[in-house]
Amino acid sequence: MQEFIEILKELDWSPLWISLKTGVVATVLSFFLGLWAARKVMYSSPGKKSFLDGLLTLPMVLPPTVAGFFLLLLFSRRRPLGSFLFEEMGIKVVQSWLGCIIAATVIAFPLMYRNARSAFEQVDINLIHAGRTLGMSEGEIFRRVIIPNALPGIAGGTILTFARALGEYGATSMLAGNIPGKTATISQRIAMVIQDQDYLRAGIWVTIVLIIAFAAIFLMNLISGRAMKNVHRW
Repeated sequence: MQEFIEILKELDWSPLWISLKTGVVATVLSFFLGLWAARKVMYSSPGKKSFLDGLLTLPMVLPPTVAGFFLLLLFSRRRPLGSFLFEEMGIKVVQSWLGCIIAATVIAFPLMYRNARSAFEQVDINLIHAGRTLGMSEGEIFRRVIIPNALPGIAGGTILTFARALGEYGATSMLAGNIPGKTATISQRIAMVIQDQDYLRAGIWVTIVLIIAFAAIFLMNLISGRAMKNVHRW
């Protein structure tokens, strides 16, 4: 017990703050990009919809290290885009916190997109027809009809997106590296302390991740439960 208390006192909490900051920013980006992409795909032709859906979902089925490899090729300073960002705009992606955000966003985005699209497609089509009958534009229908009715699914997708971004490891390690106090996340920290056979310290970090993950799942179930009660009342 004394050893546990001593470890808590000297524990470097920077991986937790880096993971939380990365998770929040990646979730916000995935939220808006996911809603936009889900709307575009929903109104696309069948062939175009299948292609776009496969492309946007690809990061979810690829191993994270594969996605990280492509991101590293894309943003490396030896490549046109990475060179342009660094030399012309002073933006460094590789081995930076920005790299953490980009990697987490790419990996978590498909969850937001898939949940948003599923929620949109489950909205009663008669409500959409009613909006058109009342003279509402497609944009107004999306904001005032589809979004409110799809809100439970969107909320659940947002929580899952945050949880995925928080625990991202493979792509983040490839693109951002593992720099203490800068890009080292909780997942990377767990891997490092296990390599050092410091299982007590690893257990502390694992417990923290479990608490955050359980809180996210509990919140998602709470939102879903309230949504189902509203449906039954209706």
